[in-house]
Amino acid sequence: MATTPMVPPNPAAGNPNFDGNQPAAPPPPGTDMTGICFRDQLWLNTYPLDRNFVFDYFALSPFYDWTCNNEQLRLRSIHPLDISHLSKMTGTEYTLSEVMEPHLFVFRKQKRDGPEKVTPMLTYYVLDGSIYQAPQLCNVFAARVGRALYHISKAFTTAASKLEKIGYDAENESAAFESKVGKETINFKEVKRVDHILASLQRKLPPAPPPPPFPEGYAPPVTAEGERVSEAQQPEESQLPPVDPIIDQGPSKRMKL
Repeated sequence: MATTPMVPPNPAAGNPNFDGNQPAAPPPPGTDMTGICFRDQLWLNTYPLDRNFVFDYFALSPFYDWTCNNEQLRLRSIHPLDISHLSKMTGTEYTLSEVMEPHLFVFRKQKRDGPEKVTPMLTYYVLDGSIYQAPQLCNVFAARVGRALYHISKAFTTAASKLEKIGYDAENESAAFESKVGKETINFKEVKRVDHILASLQRKLPPAPPPPPFPEGYAPPVTAEGERVSEAQQPEESQLPPVDPIIDQGPSKRMKL
């Protein structure tokens, strides 16, 4: 019975379990990894998330650079965040800049060129067990400006559509009014006919009765034109106030009980 031949292993590749070769280190993380998030719930259920274990948890994420100085300190059984040892080294390193246990931990990736000379590169933060990369300031400004431009452009588009609609309605109304005016032409024959009917009705109606006479002693109110005429006729004579026929009757005309 024929059997399928097995492909022999490549001796040049080596086996890390038997030959003692170290496995290849993962590639360094990219610069922009803001679109991903890392969380290991099994690790969080096993270890506490505090300043002593947070770096070990961060080293499990794809944001960790295995070529940093912190990894060299871990291989030498030194705490990876020991600043007394990191300040004596040069290269890429991670530092814990802000801590709010157990909810927030902020890591800063920086390049050290001397004990007092460091250049910030990227920022990462651990928020309630989830690890994120903080966006760069230029990306934040670009996103905010793009969002503002979008809303401004949308507002101008909406305003332009409203103005076009208003102008269209005004044109329609003016055209409808012109057409209505053109249809409603004045017929002079009808006007004369209506005037003739009104005049005949006025002749048939009896004349209006005269107004009732004023009570004795009552003086009608003087209008502005009457005042001007009286002032022109009697410019210097003083006029007595009108006498009320009911109140000012005098003591001789009052009824005695």
